[in-house]
Amino acid sequence: MNRKRNILISVTAALLSALLVYGVYVLQLRQVKFQETVDVVVPVRFVSAGERLTPDMLGMKPIAKASYSESMAVSRDELNGMEVVVPLGADEPLLRWKVDKFRLLPTDSQSTFGIPRDYVLSVSNGIRAGDKVTVYASGDSVQSERLFREPVTVASVKTAGNVEIDDMNDSSLKSMANGDKEAMYASRRDANGMIDYINLNLTEEQWLQLDSLCKGGKSKVVIAYSPESLDVGASPEEGTP
Repeated sequence: MNRKRNILISVTAALLSALLVYGVYVLQLRQVKFQETVDVVVPVRFVSAGERLTPDMLGMKPIAKASYSESMAVSRDELNGMEVVVPLGADEPLLRWKVDKFRLLPTDSQSTFGIPRDYVLSVSNGIRAGDKVTVYASGDSVQSERLFREPVTVASVKTAGNVEIDDMNDSSLKSMANGDKEAMYASRRDANGMIDYINLNLTEEQWLQLDSLCKGGKSKVVIAYSPESLDVGASPEEGTP
């Protein structure tokens, strides 16, 4: 009886020792892996230029620490709502320069349209490139109303001399990208010049709607500054007429 008990104790002790050794091995393996790899953000699918990033489009992937660079994104939250500047391949480390919070380029469903001066009844003089604006229809032949449901992005605003309107020493666009609302407001106050030309990023349907309304000369548009321009990091849907 004692012999059987001793055998059982020995077997149990051996199993416990084996489990302990295995546990130490797993912990050491995890520690080595943690020291030698870095988790970076990767797209879970191909992403076209102009698309806005959402959390479900992004995943995490461990890469060798020797391959990591500071330009690689390591947090999905910081990328939420960003627009893609160049196409992103699936499962490749996402470099921060490939995305932007405030893009002046149109999305993949838009084009940049110069709005003819005789189409415009009025335009807010504080508008700058990168702002969101609301477009309204006005005229004798139409009922005054909001032309597009969502605000659209201003690609550029220029004077009659084809000069971009902004504070040359401290641009409002740079302040906007840095999330500094105070500096953005100050640069707008210091900027000089009357707006003679304005370019908007519109879908084809939006441009055709605006052109059909104004080309007869009886109706014009009012372009107003939208408070969504101050919502740094916001990502409203664009391109919906």
